[in-house]
Amino acid sequence: MDLSGRHALVSGGGTGVGAAVATALVQSGAKVTICGRRSEPLDELASSHDNIHAVTCDVTDEGSVSACVDSAVAMSGPVDIAVANAGAAQAKPFLKMTSGDLAKMLDVNLTGTFNLWRATASGMRENGWGRMIAIASIAGLKGHSYISAYCAAKHGVIGLTRALAHEFATSGITVNAICPGYVETDLLDNAIDNIVAKTGMDREAAAETLKQGSPQNRFIQPSEVAHTVLWLCGDGACSVNGAAIPISGGEV
Repeated sequence: MDLSGRHALVSGGGTGVGAAVATALVQSGAKVTICGRRSEPLDELASSHDNIHAVTCDVTDEGSVSACVDSAVAMSGPVDIAVANAGAAQAKPFLKMTSGDLAKMLDVNLTGTFNLWRATASGMRENGWGRMIAIASIAGLKGHSYISAYCAAKHGVIGLTRALAHEFATSGITVNAICPGYVETDLLDNAIDNIVAKTGMDREAAAETLKQGSPQNRFIQPSEVAHTVLWLCGDGACSVNGAAIPISGGEV
């Protein structure tokens, strides 16, 4: 995969899946801007690669995202690839949820994706080429108990993806979502900690309960998501548009 001359912007790019995606893109020749709320992991990753530029940004704030994109364009040129990776998950029984819990999940997962794509779409249309990629979740394709707000937000991301795929279909832009199962990141550690706190299980047993959702009985690795991003950016995927691609070991 040769992405020389392309500029990619990855939200939530300092850790986990975002860091894996950013690293894979830069190793394929792209210039990469990573953004997120915490400067320390962003700066640490950027310092290890010549072509990664870090910008502090809150994806839930339209003005913050606009300023981030302006900075990215000034540093590395128009954004060709926008990977909406920033997200958060919260587990809570529905009857204990508040409207604020729902708003929080929608803000970071759905509105954050909207803000990033809204700020980069015009430049892609002007250049006649673009890749808009959301890191959604298998929870955007099916329901899960105790994470109804997260499921709603990720289903919304997939709806947005499919709508924009139609709207931009003749512009040279493709819009797709990647839907991983449980990925071995800090978010997974938090989920395991939550099970341990609520059930008294040890960590190994708690992890096994989550693995059971996958027919392969294993967690997804960040590199698997990153490789899928690279494929979507290549010429071989130019007709892949409006897809919600599960990376879940066969979970349906």
